[in-house]
Amino acid sequence: MQLPQRFGFDVDPSGNLLIGGAAAAGLAARFGTPLHVLDEARVRANCRAYVEALRRYAPGPSRALFASKALCIVATCQLAYDEGMGLDVVSIGEIYTALQARVPADALVFHGSNKTPEEIAYGLEVGVGRFVVDNEYELGLLDRFARERGRRADVLLRVTPGIEPHTHRAIQTGGVDSKFGFGLLGPDAERAVRLALDAPGLRLRGLHCHIGSQILDVEPFLLAARAVIAFAAEMRGAGFVMDELNLGGGLGIRYRPEHEPPAPAVFVHDLMETVRDSLARHRLPTPTVYLEPGRSIVGDAGVTLYTVGAIKAIPGVRTYVSVDGGMYENPRPALYDARYTAVVATRAAEPPSRRVALAGRCCESGDVLIWEADLPEVREGDLVAVFSTGAYTYSMASNYNRYPRPAVVCARDGSAQIVVERETTADLVRHDRPLVPSPAARAR
Repeated sequence: MQLPQRFGFDVDPSGNLLIGGAAAAGLAARFGTPLHVLDEARVRANCRAYVEALRRYAPGPSRALFASKALCIVATCQLAYDEGMGLDVVSIGEIYTALQARVPADALVFHGSNKTPEEIAYGLEVGVGRFVVDNEYELGLLDRFARERGRRADVLLRVTPGIEPHTHRAIQTGGVDSKFGFGLLGPDAERAVRLALDAPGLRLRGLHCHIGSQILDVEPFLLAARAVIAFAAEMRGAGFVMDELNLGGGLGIRYRPEHEPPAPAVFVHDLMETVRDSLARHRLPTPTVYLEPGRSIVGDAGVTLYTVGAIKAIPGVRTYVSVDGGMYENPRPALYDARYTAVVATRAAEPPSRRVALAGRCCESGDVLIWEADLPEVREGDLVAVFSTGAYTYSMASNYNRYPRPAVVCARDGSAQIVVERETTADLVRHDRPLVPSPAARAR
């Protein structure tokens, strides 16, 4: 029997939402709430979609890299690597996490707009595959550190093509006014290429570009690819050969019913056609092409479960339905007005009957997860499921108001396992140290 679905998740005949074949209510009863749940099969399918599309449509060698910042935990690093992906990492912590997941260091591409000397040294020591360099400061530091170790570091230069896609300003990264990369619209990128070619501790492999995140239209990616390839052609006179072309990530997912992102296969097909045509137009050899999906790997595979507490109705204004999570475990709505879709998990097939504000429990007026949530009648103790929370929720979580961060579980074939333990109140003070009074204070 074909079960009805909500946001791609099955709903059983009794109206219970299933995640990875496991009933949401059973997961909440076993692991508590708030709870981040990942559908393992969907994560794997999303990985395969990119790997297979690149294999089919790329003009030559290719590799998909999981942008681990979307959800950097050991389990997601394992899943991505198991499915044939490398990893995009942006900090010493993400490198360490990937290594704990037994991802080989040479499968890591190390990003970051202000890598510290400690991070650069660590990356060299463990042998990360590529450094993506954002600025001249890092070029000089990496060159010196590599030479001191008798090494040559393989690098890509991150360039910004001056393209601003239709997404929130906070997640635009490829425009002129950006802290990232070397601008193509001035002399910075050309100067960086020449510096990298002249640096004895560096081996310039190619170029990198990332224009933003949660982009639902293919066209900005095509414009960026054309711009980067045209720049590579201009740099032939300086002796630059683009062996590798990394076009970043940023493909969006469905947060609301009206969102219609292209499927990864469609996205990759259109982008690779543009790459192929641009390379031919500029008579450039075929480079190895990389893509760095993150949100579109884990985002729609994640669901967060909450228990309803206080309900406050303000006649003629709105009704606040408070849950046991909030901005401490999902800051995206407060940071950049992220919008989600929710259901009552035990009545997931029931049509909505009212519009409410799904409020968090932090002591902030702006801690509202969904300002306009269309739900059936909600009661205290109900279990609410919020869809598409797999990316940039747990990875951006904090202990604001001293709330412990929730557990993360992976669900598969009707069963589930903990992949991140729920924090305890003891965890919150683990690194705190009591203040030792001065002798003068003790005398008083």
